[in-house]
Amino acid sequence: MSAQVDVQALAAAAPEAQRRYAEFLTAGMKLDLTRGKPCLAQLNLSEAMLALPGDGEHATSEEGDLRNYGGAPKGLHQLRDMFAPLLDVPVDQLVARDNASLALMHLCVASSFFHTVPGGTAPWRPGEVTFLAPSPGYDRHFAICDELGVRLRTVAMTEDGPDMDEVEALVADDPTIKGIWCVPKYSNPTGVTYSDETVRRLATMPTAAADFRIYWDNAYAVHHLEDQHDDLLAILPECEAAGHRDRVFMFASTSKITFPGAGVSFFASSPANVAWFLARDVARSIGPDKLNQLRHLRFFTDTAGVSSHMDAHRMLIAPKFTATIDALDTDLGALGVASWTRPRGGYFISLDVVPGTARRVVELAKAAGVALTPAGATYPGGVDPHDANIRIAPTFPTTADLQQAMAVLTTCVIIAAAEQLL
Repeated sequence: MSAQVDVQALAAAAPEAQRRYAEFLTAGMKLDLTRGKPCLAQLNLSEAMLALPGDGEHATSEEGDLRNYGGAPKGLHQLRDMFAPLLDVPVDQLVARDNASLALMHLCVASSFFHTVPGGTAPWRPGEVTFLAPSPGYDRHFAICDELGVRLRTVAMTEDGPDMDEVEALVADDPTIKGIWCVPKYSNPTGVTYSDETVRRLATMPTAAADFRIYWDNAYAVHHLEDQHDDLLAILPECEAAGHRDRVFMFASTSKITFPGAGVSFFASSPANVAWFLARDVARSIGPDKLNQLRHLRFFTDTAGVSSHMDAHRMLIAPKFTATIDALDTDLGALGVASWTRPRGGYFISLDVVPGTARRVVELAKAAGVALTPAGATYPGGVDPHDANIRIAPTFPTTADLQQAMAVLTTCVIIAAAEQLL
């Protein structure tokens, strides 16, 4: 936390915070800021999709009848052609699959222990693999590694992405470091978009492991909160120019674009990696849900249709981010007991409170009826070494509920800071 605490102002604010908190305890609230879920109004934007593709609408000119096995080894070409520009990848290097990109990430990590990835000399050895985990980061990435016995090494996040001095030093000397988790655009939870320099350094850095992979989870590529969008340098051509064509496994999905759990996921990479992925996937599944892919194709029509749909999402959730930041500014700005991000896209705001108090803030909020993401969840093993970071997810509650929850949260931040510092 970079804010400088105003101890006098904190001492003056603490009694009023205690009074408000006593009222919150008797209010019977039951509010939830834990996960980045679309709200009901966002889900309603895609309601027409449920009637698609419609009776007799089950074929494309390229793949033919989609009701049967086969016919689309990489997924529907028109759908891939629609999303390829949004992900900055060639359509022939983009694969469309079923609902969850996390399932594709799990498949890739798990398969690497049995099948040598392009550029490698042997499958990974259990107990001898480490991934770098820029933190604060995404807890479900860390959970994949925990499930599959992959060690995690925390590296710091900066305003430009992972601390590249730290990353470069680690990967250059340790051949057991086989990967790094990246959410490169509107990162979870900080909202940071990786700088051009960071992307280039990731693409060009020497690695002791010849089969090192960047797990490039571009989950929020089109999730803008402002008219002016962050630009992310396309990493595949940077890797190819650096002679590391096979370095990146890219993932994305429509989970927060249409219906979470009923969308389309994407994998993109070099031709060699795509062939490796398809060989693994064919043993897992007879093929993707082509009718659901057709449903998405008919709903959006083209790339512009996706962008227009995301503009409608932005109109619904941008005011919630504004309300959240306004509450933080108003209630905590003058006290110096916290700092927070101001994302231009994505689904989260990252809040840093006085070190040593994040768990206490979450505990106090829970007692008052407001559920927050567990303190430490944004770090490997659920342990924030500073006990300072809390991820805020503003999208799901109504604006009224969000404002009420933020009043509780900021009150708890003041109380926990006063307990620690006064």
